[in-house]
Amino acid sequence: MKIIREPLFHFFLLGLAIFGWFLWLNPSEPEPVAGNRITVDAGDAERLSSQFEMTWRRKPQSVELQGLMEALVREEVLVREARELGLDKGDGVIRNRLAQKMTFLATSVAQAVSPEDTVLISHLEANPERFATSPRLAFEQILLPGDGAAAEILASLEAGADPITLGAPTLLPAALPLSIEAVVDGTFGRGFFAALADQPVDQWTQVMSGYGPHLVRVTEAVAARQPAFEEIREDVLMDWKRTQVEALTAAQIDALKAKYEIELPSADEIAGWAGQ
Repeated sequence: MKIIREPLFHFFLLGLAIFGWFLWLNPSEPEPVAGNRITVDAGDAERLSSQFEMTWRRKPQSVELQGLMEALVREEVLVREARELGLDKGDGVIRNRLAQKMTFLATSVAQAVSPEDTVLISHLEANPERFATSPRLAFEQILLPGDGAAAEILASLEAGADPITLGAPTLLPAALPLSIEAVVDGTFGRGFFAALADQPVDQWTQVMSGYGPHLVRVTEAVAARQPAFEEIREDVLMDWKRTQVEALTAAQIDALKAKYEIELPSADEIAGWAGQ
């Protein structure tokens, strides 16, 4: 059936499985009973043992399981006493933690899906700009000591002089390996990459930067390109999962919000409280 191959159908099934798994690992806490009894039963022992085994790849020994049960009792005592004191009310840390758990449940569904390559190829074709490689340049440069120095330095280069021995003293690199625009402009100033983009390869030319005039020789230029799917499959997969996480999380939050009657202050009231 076609529906079995749909990603949303996978989300639905995995969502049920993940929510069930989470509830099994984190069962709802019962209300305190009369007499403030705390009971650790077989279900608690099984859960503690499973959590231990998932962490340490072995079942706990009796003394270790006993310690886990005592830690559970200690935690339950502290939680109940904190509730008695009202320490859970209005606590931003607790609220954030609960919100993080709900977000984790929503995002885990999309993260667990393994789509077919046809789905990923469609995602790549719909968003080619996300995967295109940036143009890169490699070059040597000489910072000129002033106007009119270019001709003299070019003559020295033609005579076989080492470029690193020429020009004004500077902390700028004498050569840069293949680098994207952000790296080049971050080193030499905005617009330097664009000024070099049209320069011929292996030819010294004069270019201005924020530091002054330079003689620059582009040694290698690599144009932007769209890689084949096989080269970037993992990148496409990660990007697809990210978009699915965003869409699924938003849809689940909207569904949960629909259960509530939500009242918000007016825009004027908000502006007044914000001092605007």
